[in-house]
Amino acid sequence: MTFALQCRRAYKLLKQNRFRKDERGVTVVEFGLLALPFFAIIGAILETGLVLLASQVLDSAVHDATRIVRTGEAQRNGYNMPEFRAAVCDKTFGLFDCNKLRIRVRVIDKFANAKSNSPVDKDGKWIITSSFQPGKPNQVVLVETYYKWPTILNILGFQLGNLNGGNAMLMSSSRVFMNEPYLG
Repeated sequence: MTFALQCRRAYKLLKQNRFRKDERGVTVVEFGLLALPFFAIIGAILETGLVLLASQVLDSAVHDATRIVRTGEAQRNGYNMPEFRAAVCDKTFGLFDCNKLRIRVRVIDKFANAKSNSPVDKDGKWIITSSFQPGKPNQVVLVETYYKWPTILNILGFQLGNLNGGNAMLMSSSRVFMNEPYLG
């Protein structure tokens, strides 16, 4: 073996060892590998938190607004759908587009009949219309509220949406109660 060939092999070995031992840039490479999953998890946590917050806000708003029906205030003051919708929307802190809320207030025979069908068809289109029938004293009333919440993060298998190909989530809140024996 010639001296030049030995030098060339030694130089190649030295370069390979130097490359293996060089730790500059390791942090950047590791961050590059972990950045997408890390930010996806952070996004998923944030979106889940926002969905839970919005769902709770809708539920609380409906709970508070149904009080005006239950106590007879809506009936005595001649409330209609826009006024009841405003009563719900006043408590949502601007999280919802109130024009897109579907609200159905109706009288039912008894508590056992408080059943609710899906408000959307298989394509995610509304099949119910908003209505407002607050009832009379001692009548059982069912209040249903629905909203299509747009989902943002639909990557890496994380998808909260159950409508429109995963781009929206159906939120709902319902209350069943008997109107108080108010004086009409």
